[in-house]
Amino acid sequence: MKTSDFNLDEVLHQLEHYLPSQAPLKDFIHHNSLHAFQHEDFDTALSKASSIFGYKVFLPLRDYRKLYSQNKIKEAILDKLIIKEKGQENLAFWKDRLLHEKLDGSIHKRIGRLRYLWRKEYRIDIEQEVKPILYKILNSYLDQGIAIWKFPVSATGLLDALRELERNSYSSFFKTKRAKELLLNQDFSIESLLKIIVGDAALYTQYLFDQQFSHPGWSGMVSVIEHQANTLLDPRKIALKELIALELLLEIDNLDAHFGEQWAPLSSKVEELNFDLFGEIEENPYTELQILWQKAYEWSFFNSVLSAVELQNKVTETKKKHSFQALFCIDDRECSIRRHIETVDKDAITFGTPGHFGLDIYYQPKDGKFITKVCPAPVSPKFLIKEESKEKFKNQELTVTKRTHNLFGGWLIAQTVGFWSAIKLFFNVFKPSVSPFTSLSFNHMKKDSKLSILNQEHQHEHGLQVGFSFEQMADKVEAVLKSIDLVDNFAPLVYAVGHGSSSVNNTYYAGYDCGACSGRPGSVNARTFADLANRVEVRLILDTRGIHIPVDTQFVGALHDTSRDEMMYYDTDILSASNKEKHQKHVRTMEKALDLNAKERARRFESIKSGNKASAVHKKVKERSISLFEPRPELNHATNSLCIVGERYLTQNVFLDRRAFLNSYNYAKDLEGKYLEGILNAVAPVCGGINLEYYFSRVDNEKLGAGSKLPHNVMGLIGVANGIDGDLQTGLPTQMVEVHEPLRLMALVEHYPETILATIKRNPATYEWFANKWVYLVAIHPETKAFYEFDKGAFIPYEVVHEKIAVLEQPDKLFETETENLPISLLQHQAQ
Repeated sequence: MKTSDFNLDEVLHQLEHYLPSQAPLKDFIHHNSLHAFQHEDFDTALSKASSIFGYKVFLPLRDYRKLYSQNKIKEAILDKLIIKEKGQENLAFWKDRLLHEKLDGSIHKRIGRLRYLWRKEYRIDIEQEVKPILYKILNSYLDQGIAIWKFPVSATGLLDALRELERNSYSSFFKTKRAKELLLNQDFSIESLLKIIVGDAALYTQYLFDQQFSHPGWSGMVSVIEHQANTLLDPRKIALKELIALELLLEIDNLDAHFGEQWAPLSSKVEELNFDLFGEIEENPYTELQILWQKAYEWSFFNSVLSAVELQNKVTETKKKHSFQALFCIDDRECSIRRHIETVDKDAITFGTPGHFGLDIYYQPKDGKFITKVCPAPVSPKFLIKEESKEKFKNQELTVTKRTHNLFGGWLIAQTVGFWSAIKLFFNVFKPSVSPFTSLSFNHMKKDSKLSILNQEHQHEHGLQVGFSFEQMADKVEAVLKSIDLVDNFAPLVYAVGHGSSSVNNTYYAGYDCGACSGRPGSVNARTFADLANRVEVRLILDTRGIHIPVDTQFVGALHDTSRDEMMYYDTDILSASNKEKHQKHVRTMEKALDLNAKERARRFESIKSGNKASAVHKKVKERSISLFEPRPELNHATNSLCIVGERYLTQNVFLDRRAFLNSYNYAKDLEGKYLEGILNAVAPVCGGINLEYYFSRVDNEKLGAGSKLPHNVMGLIGVANGIDGDLQTGLPTQMVEVHEPLRLMALVEHYPETILATIKRNPATYEWFANKWVYLVAIHPETKAFYEFDKGAFIPYEVVHEKIAVLEQPDKLFETETENLPISLLQHQAQ
């Protein structure tokens, strides 16, 4: 192969496709870790990912067999699956293989084989030589505020910045002359550098993949920043091409330092040019058994869910006057608080809708330099909501101001305030308290501030419209209310509840907030939505569109802090005298529900005695959320495995153990699937992305996860690494996934199967998720209540394997004794 046959642009595009796409910490948004393979069937894709990159993509066979012995994989489901996949006549043969066959589960990855020759043939660890200096350069250049001094050169890119430093410094990044001269004279291309290092152009692609996947965290981050410049608050211009060029120069420099300039390129040590990274994958007997086990594992759980839904009350709730209505995010962590609210007040009703409440907005806090997105990551907002207030909000520790960065100020503060800080830190270990270092969800927006919600005089800033017109307001409110079928029978008070999370010393804080709000608390969205729905002008427009909101109905924005189980309410001063009295009663209802919710969550926490009174447990949960040494402020989305799109009656009497995303929807008001399309377009990438990042971080926490939080260091405020100069970690840490059961998501949708099929086909990206089984899709027929599984492009009847579903008389008692995942059950105390 000639050098001209190597197309650098194509290889760069391919690299960017396969590299991790995790954005900086402030924008930590869950996504499918193996998104590059999503165009293929799940089983095929995972087999390829494992063979090429060495990822563990399933549990080991011993783990599946243990789950089978614990009845978490049910024999009837396993038999049914084997018959479906392998035929009735092969049931005994395959069952024996699954239960007893001993196979080698070692993974022989293709990535890294070429660069391994540096150690084997040249006796040099090129990665160990280059990585420390490479990481230091990247970290310094991209730093967002950790360093006392900024990278000293502001230039058009990384390489230009390094050239300026090399020209004007007494020291150098390089040990030898050749690499430095190549950089300064710009007398090189990536191809020319590869010619020096590799030699044969037929190996260039393999070499670059080997090189960049030796540190996929940094390479992926550079790729994300290159294409999403606004992901950094303090922008830096950088490109993956520059990273590759710099790394090649550093490799040449280190090889020259060891061998002089006369060393032979790597291809001289290659006997056969058989490095085909993406060539055909051979079948692996071990993986074949893993695939069968994984499906049996998943459907053992899903079958229990469908059994419970089938058994519980099928009669929809008759229209009645509710004490209040509450709109929560579909987030799985809100599944339990909704249940507790409806238990404490049986006249209350809750709904589920994505937590951005249909608002495509940026938000700018008072005195804030930057605007931040508070809607789903793929959405391009058109509107800006600004926080307005006469007060300046400051809450800063003297020890972290710029005064500590000079010689005299640093010495003086260390000798005075520094001692007090040490004392505070000591006592905070034993008695955690809120401090300026605490990431509090309620601080995202000040409770008493005002928001610029009405667009006045066509005001625009940052290329965005500031606020909404009345017509636009009505459009936003209509879309949300119609999608959840809340168009009449309004209660006197309707709460729009966003969610966020509080913690301290937690680099993954954004991953605990609302995914529909780009990893930020949903307070701005909830408060804004309530404001829109309260406006007389908006209600007059909605009245013409079939939504009749009574004059005495008022909307209240609120924020649920999911780690502290606290609720904050906004703009309650506008409530009528009658509604103020009702609101106080509802606040007490919420407080009881929050106590119960905290107790339910605390059963997982070793440091809390969940057998105590709910209010006492809740107090300990609050302390835990702001504890400096607590790596698990909450368990976030751990155990998520369901998304249910339908009316509340489907799950109101089913105990789902906080495992379900719940999206309210009434098929009868959307026979053509207009609103369903929007729901499933979000369910697939958002809920599916959350689920798969948890799945892959659980089955391979080393490569697809982030390992333990405990040795993590923050690098430039953009990512975390193990130690001071490791690769950036992608995926989720152990403390977020250790209790997670790695199951794919099942979306259960109430509608006619043919309507669902037509709906998902309208968007090829959405269809791909379901057709390739990255997310399972099951339809529940709205009339017959029969189930249909989406398989091979069509809905086919699913016959439930009937099993005994327990009825819980006092589920709260289980929270005092059980720490493992609880089985799907029916709730007797809520039965109609």
